[in-house]
Amino acid sequence: MNHRISIEGLQISSALYDLIESEIAPGTGIEANLFWKHVARIVTDFSPKNKELLEQRESLQAQIDNFHTQRSGQSLNMNEYKSFLSEIGYLVPEGKPFKISTSNVDKEIAQVAGPQLVVPVNNARFALNAANARWGSLYDALYGTDVIEQGEVPESGFSTDRAKQVIQWSMDFLDEVLPLVSGSHNEVTGYSLADANTKKVLVIELGNGESTSLADCSQFAGYHQSDNEFTLLFINNGLHIELKINPLHFIGKLSSAGVKDVILESALSTIMDCEDSVAAVDAEDKVKVYRNWLGLMKGNLKEIVSKNGQVAERILAGDRNYISPEGDGFDLPGCSLMLVRNVGHLMTTDAVLDADSKEVPEGILDAMVTTLCALHDLRQDKVSRNSRHGSIYIVKPKMHGPEEVAFTDQLFCRVEEALGLEEYTIKVGVMDEERRTSANLKECIRAVKNRLFFINTGFLDRTGDEIHTSMHAGAVVPKDEFKCQPWISAYEDRNMDVGLNCGLPGKAQIGKGMWALPDAMKSMLEVKRMHPEVGASCAWVPSPTAATLHATHYHQINATDSQARFNFQAENSLEQLLTPPLLSDVPLEVKVIQHELENNLQSILGYVVRWVEQGIGCSKVPDINDVSLMEDRATLRISSQLLANWVLHGICSESQVLDTLKRMAVVVDAQNAGDPAYRKIAPDFSGSIAFQAACDLVFKGSEQPNGYTELLLHQRRREVKASKVN
Repeated sequence: MNHRISIEGLQISSALYDLIESEIAPGTGIEANLFWKHVARIVTDFSPKNKELLEQRESLQAQIDNFHTQRSGQSLNMNEYKSFLSEIGYLVPEGKPFKISTSNVDKEIAQVAGPQLVVPVNNARFALNAANARWGSLYDALYGTDVIEQGEVPESGFSTDRAKQVIQWSMDFLDEVLPLVSGSHNEVTGYSLADANTKKVLVIELGNGESTSLADCSQFAGYHQSDNEFTLLFINNGLHIELKINPLHFIGKLSSAGVKDVILESALSTIMDCEDSVAAVDAEDKVKVYRNWLGLMKGNLKEIVSKNGQVAERILAGDRNYISPEGDGFDLPGCSLMLVRNVGHLMTTDAVLDADSKEVPEGILDAMVTTLCALHDLRQDKVSRNSRHGSIYIVKPKMHGPEEVAFTDQLFCRVEEALGLEEYTIKVGVMDEERRTSANLKECIRAVKNRLFFINTGFLDRTGDEIHTSMHAGAVVPKDEFKCQPWISAYEDRNMDVGLNCGLPGKAQIGKGMWALPDAMKSMLEVKRMHPEVGASCAWVPSPTAATLHATHYHQINATDSQARFNFQAENSLEQLLTPPLLSDVPLEVKVIQHELENNLQSILGYVVRWVEQGIGCSKVPDINDVSLMEDRATLRISSQLLANWVLHGICSESQVLDTLKRMAVVVDAQNAGDPAYRKIAPDFSGSIAFQAACDLVFKGSEQPNGYTELLLHQRRREVKASKVN
């Protein structure tokens, strides 16, 4: 594992070198050794600036800490605070109005609004499931979740009553998005095609013997005929709907019209994540990340899946074939448009060492390798391309301010030059998840105006950075109160306002963050409706099932119309955005403090023990009430920073935290008792690396760069891996 290949002063892990030479480079037109020569030059040229930007982060934070410390006990004077932030360069002057000029953007980004998945790319099964979630069964999504309230999903067998409720819900939905001239889809006894001049028209028979049609006949987009099954294709707000007609099927028999299923175009795009949801701490892990991304770009990623005693090979879905009403054949993509999230500027990787035997910036390596992989998708002989417009979509997280965004733009220019790509082939998604980026969002967008395809609000990381930036301003509010704070509404609104005013509609996505309760789909349907209502052209969901359910919102609400309604309004207050989420002068009750300790420490332990011990970067983790939550490093950042803040300001003591941690370890052990790979934390706390990691995250939290958890997690995960080798 430690063997290395030396090229141009770089010391490359042999596993990564072999991957590039034997699997990634062939077919790209880029010879492996030439690739590494380009990497060496880019590392030499860009590493010093990368280091300088990280030092600037630390300098700014130190000055902000000093500002608050000197004014301890005083109310924040916002005018003074803003002037100070401008003086130190935290806030930058805003330039003249402008519009982005991104070109060659796929319709899933530029034209059609819909759900977006984020999935750890190192898990092939998850990655394939997400890619194939472009199309999802509405029947299945309803039947298996709490959206249908009457009766629970049976553990075995089939509930006819529940299935009938699913069909009723689906037909009501069709009445809303594919309305008929008269009657309801619930009353339809047959859908058929008839010839009318030179094309097919849809004829709809009702139970009363009358015929009707779609209120908008242009919504009928095509059809497909196969053995015993007839598929009708419709379009609404740019999204497609399939009706699967099969009166002989046991589900079709329950429908008066023989509708076996309603298939919705669901996850239009998927972020294949190399970052927050992935535990990749060394060369071995990075090779797995890159190999899976390569398989997705080549289209040959496979995984053997065992479920309910059945073994099957999972592959990427092929394109879907139809005949238009005019009789012409056409295809629609079978897979989500795949984006890749690289690592940010902070981390380094031992997959490659520089001339001084130091780890190289991981984000630089990611940019080169993930782009090289994506060259396979641009090949002219590729049957089904991910990007039909020949673009490569890289989401870049955790950038702080315009200078860091400009650095990414310059890096991508060099990558394009090295790999023989036209300028701006690589598109960039800017995650608005750090406070300095939020406060300077317009100038961040300006820095990548020729390649921007995406901005979004990552409210989880944004909350973590909010706490860390104001660490010395005072004690912050409990976690449940953050969404009620003035800064977060300003953050969400400004992201939309700035994106609209910078001309993103028609060229780039304006996104919203994750729904973290994967089993609470009824609540999700009630809450996430607001995202297309406020103009979000994409929003994150935790599963393919959630994508299908959330897609109903984008059928019901035209996000493009919402954007037009909100466009050119005044941007939300910068002062509101910069207001720290501090506790009032009224002391918290002892029981409130203890509840917050238990809730956050159980969450920290439940996530960290899987990350450190098993290398699981994202999973459903039961909270203290055994409610499953989607946890990744962003949620960990919030909990650890909040408690670090409370210890710093005396809301709780280190001994209270440690005592509660030990009690929560017993809870977490019990919650994981059914996992054969799980190693108990209690009672050997000193021998548990996971427990030590949890302690570090709180007790060393205030000194971590921007409150990030990666450095501590990577250190402890490497310890676990080394202990298993030894």
